[in-house]
Amino acid sequence: MNAAQTKPAADGTPNELFAALRGLLLAYQSELSVVHDEAGHFYANCRKLDAKGKAQFFGAVKVSGRKHSFHFMPVYDFPELLAGLSPDLKKHMQGKSCFNFTSSDPAVLRELQGLVEQGASRYKAVGKL
Repeated sequence: MNAAQTKPAADGTPNELFAALRGLLLAYQSELSVVHDEAGHFYANCRKLDAKGKAQFFGAVKVSGRKHSFHFMPVYDFPELLAGLSPDLKKHMQGKSCFNFTSSDPAVLRELQGLVEQGASRYKAVGKL
């Protein structure tokens, strides 16, 4: 991993949670335009522009202290994607399209990965990706 992929934890080890969340978005790198990719901050837009010629936000990961914020725009555009969320993932929701994490839970991250896959699929279906 390079320095842009992770932000060192307090003990100097790479931040695996940031890397895992960033990886969920990077799975779609070929369809994304990465705006920021640095320690503790990843931000990507869809490559395809909207009807007004502007970039469409896709997702971001931002580290602030212990909190990792995962922003994912497809759930804002398609809120029905959130209908079947487990209580474990739902408790991480902050607002309409943001999830906050302070620790890594493999089951929750797998569910979030499925949500990202569904959201990306919906964006592809409507021509945003």
